[in-house]
Amino acid sequence: GFAALFFLVTQITNKDLSVGSTGGYTLIANFQNVGSLKVGAPVSMSGVTVGRVEQISYDQQQYRAVVRMRINGNYDRIPEDSDASIMTAGLLGGQYISVTAGGSDQYLKEGSQFVIVQDAFVLENLINKLVATFAGKQTESAE
Repeated sequence: GFAALFFLVTQITNKDLSVGSTGGYTLIANFQNVGSLKVGAPVSMSGVTVGRVEQISYDQQQYRAVVRMRINGNYDRIPEDSDASIMTAGLLGGQYISVTAGGSDQYLKEGSQFVIVQDAFVLENLINKLVATFAGKQTESAE
């Protein structure tokens, strides 16, 4: 029962429960690694949800993941030099996109693309590097 409840809570937290959101526009970001980011994940600024991930695809020319975000029309003053980062909510939480505002007087508009991005932090990659480093030190001390 608890497992089912936990599953439902984690699935509901990634869904947009608001009714009648106003228009909006699409922004794009290209990442080397999106981790476990999913369609419907929140896009936030300063902890406030300003949109949702609309689509995740793969660009075979650039060899990068392309993330399309739908931003609520109420948030139409995001500076064009802002950056997008894939973050994790808590230790076991889902991933979301965090937008950090830049300082430009020009704003992102329909179809704009983030120039500065930070890929998802993949714990497995860190563990593999740590194990490789540790194994290398063990080999050196054995000689």
